[in-house]
Amino acid sequence: MTNRRRFLAVPYIVWMAVFVIAPIVLIAVYAFASRDGAFTLSNFSAMGTYLSVFSRSFLLAIISTVVCLILGYPLAVIFAHETSRMQKIMIMLIMLPMWMNFLLRTYAWMSILESNGLLNRALAFLHIPPLNIINTPAAVIIGMVYNFLPFMVLPIYSVVVKIDRSLVEAAQDLGGSPAAVFRRVTFPLSLPGVLSGITMVFVPAVSTFVISQLLGGGKEMLLGDLIEMQFLGTAYNPQLGSAISLVMMIVVMIFMYFMNKFGEGEDKAVLM
Repeated sequence: MTNRRRFLAVPYIVWMAVFVIAPIVLIAVYAFASRDGAFTLSNFSAMGTYLSVFSRSFLLAIISTVVCLILGYPLAVIFAHETSRMQKIMIMLIMLPMWMNFLLRTYAWMSILESNGLLNRALAFLHIPPLNIINTPAAVIIGMVYNFLPFMVLPIYSVVVKIDRSLVEAAQDLGGSPAAVFRRVTFPLSLPGVLSGITMVFVPAVSTFVISQLLGGGKEMLLGDLIEMQFLGTAYNPQLGSAISLVMMIVVMIFMYFMNKFGEGEDKAVLM
């Protein structure tokens, strides 16, 4: 039986080796290699000229994650307290845009936010001055929030819907106000979903490039744009692009490690 299980795991191991481990190894090799193949650390030192891109990417990703959390948590709680039939309908509605191509969804927001787009036409109809949102960081944040909000709502919903209602009712019977019940019971128990949602939103937001190119007009270069430029753009330098990618992978892994540790600490605190 053990040998059979090992045999069944072979396709998965081969897949991981070819499509996950091998690309990471290639990126690491390129990151520490010069154009002539010699070992060098110059690719990492050259990243210093792009510190503004790093700071801008992390700032916009953090803002987008916070906005998704502010919008997504109440939505998840509302979903969880509806009937089973309504929950299915609401989940379908929030998943519906994800069935459409990511690029098409972003193009749709271009038609909404551009100078003569749907938003400014509606404002003009109401005799309100137009808004200049397209090709700004605000447009990039809007695109991120729209595309990644389901990744915040669904993990939180999946945890909140499983919270034992008797715990909330017991806290209410002991005289806890709604705010106190939320702070002492609901939120701590839903924290695993919150941490998962933060991770699932922050990681793609910090490395996106389509949203920044289309909604930011290329004026606000992010890390995804910088990496793409090194591999496909005029500034062809796969060694530098690999170095940036490797640093980003390490940063994301550190972020996920601390988020998991924080979650474990909160779980222990709740149990105590």
